[in-house]
Amino acid sequence: MRASLRTWVLPGGVVVVVVSVSAAALLTGVALVASLASAAAVPAGRARTASVEYGCPILPAEDPLNQEIADAPVNPNSANYVASIGLTAHLHPDFGTNKTYGIPFTVVGAHQPKVPIKFTEYGAESNPGPYPIPPHAPVEGGGKNGQGDKHVLVMQEGSCMLYELYDAHHNGHGWSAASGAVFNLRSDALRPEGWTSADAAGLPIFPLLARYPEVATGQIDHALRVTVPASQMGYIHPATHYASNSSNPNLPPMGLRLRLKASYSLAGFTGQSLIILEALKRYGLIVADNGSPWFITGAPNSHWNDENLEQIKRVPGSEFEAVETGPILHTG
Repeated sequence: MRASLRTWVLPGGVVVVVVSVSAAALLTGVALVASLASAAAVPAGRARTASVEYGCPILPAEDPLNQEIADAPVNPNSANYVASIGLTAHLHPDFGTNKTYGIPFTVVGAHQPKVPIKFTEYGAESNPGPYPIPPHAPVEGGGKNGQGDKHVLVMQEGSCMLYELYDAHHNGHGWSAASGAVFNLRSDALRPEGWTSADAAGLPIFPLLARYPEVATGQIDHALRVTVPASQMGYIHPATHYASNSSNPNLPPMGLRLRLKASYSLAGFTGQSLIILEALKRYGLIVADNGSPWFITGAPNSHWNDENLEQIKRVPGSEFEAVETGPILHTG
């Protein structure tokens, strides 16, 4: 029998090679690798690379938001977390072809002029301006008189910097906003402990959106943003901020990862909905804000198939489980 060679890349970039000359030896090698990787080994053929859009990585491949959680252990408090979000409430795709649904974003060139930003509420936890936000950047909810949190998201080509505002309003030559955050898409650095961002959890918004261009490629390689009705006064990294005064330990903390159960059959799901649900088994959802239960955030796009996305609404909350990704922190 010819010798066989198998290679695995473990978390942290460690490479393990197993050479075997028999099936039994190969199985022994596989067991060893599984032990070393704590059941999280990734075959070499599936080694993760950062997703690239508009010439920029959408955070490094090793960033927690880009990590698969299919093999992560179930959180001991999973049942309580899921029940608090809603066992009978169903997933809801908060995006589609309607421009007033979801959170829009815009991409600007390297030479986009920067304009001043006036912060109205959380200036102490915001990155100071100026930001390269054009005067007619799309605002979540449809603009000045629209609904929602009025987020503005701008990615800059070349610099690969991401600029995000919450409760944003065009103001003279610049913008006013309740809070703002700047993220380097080439870095996995977190915001300071206890700091919010343009999102309650202190996370970037753009990398967590369901975006049509990536769905068109056939897969999503990152966690998706989700809202929950109530949360506790705590967060799990990469979140850095909580948005609650509740000490109820059965409410989800910001940054909690939720996974569609492996046992849930995807038979009967098709097209865009199937791609999104497959991602929820591999990368899951991450709690990013308080809001309606099980609302998945995406960016509006004329190429979404609204009828197909309705399939997502079949999935009840009871088919999710919370997973362990780190301790709950309480820095105020």
